[in-house]
Amino acid sequence: MYSGMLIVLLPLALGYCIPCRSQSLVHFINVAVARMVYLILFLMGISLAFVDNLSTHLGTIFTLCGVFLACITVCNLAGLWLLDLRRGRVEGERGAPVISKWALLLDSVKLCLVILGGLALGQFLDPEWFAVDTLSEWALMLLLLLIGIQLRNSGMKLRQILLNRWGLAIALMVVVSSWLGGLAGAWLLDLPLTQGLAFASGNGWYSLSGILIGDRLGPVMGSAAFLNDLARELIAILIIPALMRRHPSCAIGYGGATSMDFTLPVLQRSGGVAIVPVAIVSGFVLSLAGPVLILSFLSFTTG
Repeated sequence: MYSGMLIVLLPLALGYCIPCRSQSLVHFINVAVARMVYLILFLMGISLAFVDNLSTHLGTIFTLCGVFLACITVCNLAGLWLLDLRRGRVEGERGAPVISKWALLLDSVKLCLVILGGLALGQFLDPEWFAVDTLSEWALMLLLLLIGIQLRNSGMKLRQILLNRWGLAIALMVVVSSWLGGLAGAWLLDLPLTQGLAFASGNGWYSLSGILIGDRLGPVMGSAAFLNDLARELIAILIIPALMRRHPSCAIGYGGATSMDFTLPVLQRSGGVAIVPVAIVSGFVLSLAGPVLILSFLSFTTG
């Protein structure tokens, strides 16, 4: 039962054990991770093309995405709102450069187009000779190795994490409230509870959650997980400026793991530099916990 977890967690752990002091090498790894994400999502698109009667599954994909997104969003915002009851407002940073939301949204659209490109190419490939599952597995292991190196060399020290109680509280609330949303979604959809918990543990990391769930439960479920976390990130970009002053925990936490990278510029623009350490700690903890939690829950599901 744990063989699939070992295959995925082992390269992540190995990568985390590799220190990297060369900035040029760190930059190369960052670029390689971005390219690997595109490759794996392209392979996911090909896997979708190999699904029999794909058109009949599109409704399932969007239903899964919509229900889980709604349940997790409600639970996340409710839980994070409770944290904000104990905190005051924050003031936005004046004179900071304007962040283009459209440029950020365009990056997410590109990822969707990559999947559609794989789907289109898959129409002309023969699943008998194109071993897409094997290629995806090897690509996934390489990606996780590189992600492990990224996390190790992100600059976050254990002491910094443990001392930032706000960031830790946000991360913990996101995890727990997401689980509640995942359980509610699984109940509404009549799915195993472990699958609902796995869906809820992506924490906005759409590329990784879609890949891990797709590898275990198939491309239909993987695509639903991808869209669920992608939509969460897009919503975060739109609501962060509106929430930051009155509900900073909601603004930081709803983006999940992306608060340490993709949504960080929007957070800094809306909340100032004081928000940055909180966002990075929260995003780092959620990034580290995401793959472990997803694989743990998937190991107990029958698929």
